[in-house]
Amino acid sequence: MSEDIEEMGPIDYVVVEWAGRQPTGEAVPYLVDLVDSGLIRILDLAFITKDENGTVAELEFENLGGGDFAVFEGVSTGLIGEDDHIEAAAALEPGTSAAILVYENRWAAPFATAVRRSGGQLVASGRIPVQDLIASLDAAEA
Repeated sequence: MSEDIEEMGPIDYVVVEWAGRQPTGEAVPYLVDLVDSGLIRILDLAFITKDENGTVAELEFENLGGGDFAVFEGVSTGLIGEDDHIEAAAALEPGTSAAILVYENRWAAPFATAVRRSGGQLVASGRIPVQDLIASLDAAEA
């Protein structure tokens, strides 16, 4: 098992919020394509909801409106737990739902493996949301 972990690519997570409704499933085929093409491997996927009172609950795949979410049924390594639901929900507005996705960047596995074998280690990482990029570019043009 530890050898398999040594060969893994970087692991990321995202929390995506839908205001006032559940996801439609429009993104499902694109996520499936990322998996089928070998770019990522989904380690865990969960859907949660935060009601107007702030109560958090997990959404079952079969209760999601629209789309074919059943393809993700059983996708779980146990990495996402109740504490993660609560932490993710802290970032959500009341009356929203969200997807919590943990995935391996398989496309980067050979590079990450070589870095680890050469004694390197990840000391910082980040992601720039596209909304922030647009705001920065707009500010630079003004």
